[in-house]
Amino acid sequence: MRKIVNSTYVTLDGVVSEPHLWSLDYFDEAAGAFALDQLRASDALLMGRATYHSFAEAWPARSGDEFSDTMNKMAKYVASTTLTSPEWNNTTVLTGDLPDAVRELKQAPGADILVYGYGPVARTLVTHGLLDELRLWIHPVLRGAGEQLFGAGVTGMFGKVETRTFASGTVVLVLSEPRS
Repeated sequence: MRKIVNSTYVTLDGVVSEPHLWSLDYFDEAAGAFALDQLRASDALLMGRATYHSFAEAWPARSGDEFSDTMNKMAKYVASTTLTSPEWNNTTVLTGDLPDAVRELKQAPGADILVYGYGPVARTLVTHGLLDELRLWIHPVLRGAGEQLFGAGVTGMFGKVETRTFASGTVVLVLSEPRS
């Protein structure tokens, strides 16, 4: 069975919104290698409509490096009730019940399915026990305001914990083996 892996940038005070404003100074060579390894372990992306739109604006124009080329060629699944004509290649819109669609994706042959960011799709996955691994890229930044990682009503428990620390000060906390 395929794993659903979420990779999310977060500040020390739990903010996940607008990572482009606070994370880039902490993305070093080691972080880049870690990010590429997790992409290599995946053969599909799962995202909501907002993430899809931001990615579809940025990635198709990039090429010539392994990360960009992999992002552009892999399968993409978008949970949306409003997106009807995705233009980014290899994109499938999931219009029905998201938990049911994700259960089907997990049963299909293939590698990990990667989810970037912690928004409505990730919250739904956690709520329904469908997220297999949560990778929190904790940045040594305090934002003071913004969308928080875990909103009200989201519950879940994780077991096994691993860490990866980068010289930039970023720590990746890997939480896996969900427990009910």
